[in-house]
Amino acid sequence: MLLEILLGTATTSLCLILQSLALVAALRFYLRREHHIRSTFLHAERVIIGLVAILIFGSLAQMAIWALLFSVLGEFDRFEVALYHSAVNFATLGYGDVVMSDKHRLLGPLEAINGGLMIGVSTAALTRAFTAVIRIQVRPEYQNKPNQPR
Repeated sequence: MLLEILLGTATTSLCLILQSLALVAALRFYLRREHHIRSTFLHAERVIIGLVAILIFGSLAQMAIWALLFSVLGEFDRFEVALYHSAVNFATLGYGDVVMSDKHRLLGPLEAINGGLMIGVSTAALTRAFTAVIRIQVRPEYQNKPNQPR
């Protein structure tokens, strides 16, 4: 059990680094295109879609890291099955159709904790971007007016 906690903690730490890199990339993408939000709604949506794509790629990369760990530990014969199992854990779905052995089953809940935290970080970044789009595109009467609540 101690080995699984150490492996899970190390993998979560690696995923946190990856999530941080994805988040920095997403925020840089957003900041470079922030002026598009002020033009048309479709331009704003393209910026949001790009931001979402970067964050999804970051989550998929983290799932692949966990799947690689499961494969190295010999839990699954095919990487595809390990990746599917990892995605179910990361997204906290918990289907139960594919399970790990008793020896390493503690890694599943550890990945679910990791996924919940990382999806929360992504949600925070998306909320910031959506708020800007709504403020500028949906409520333009607040744009550039002093003393208005924002």
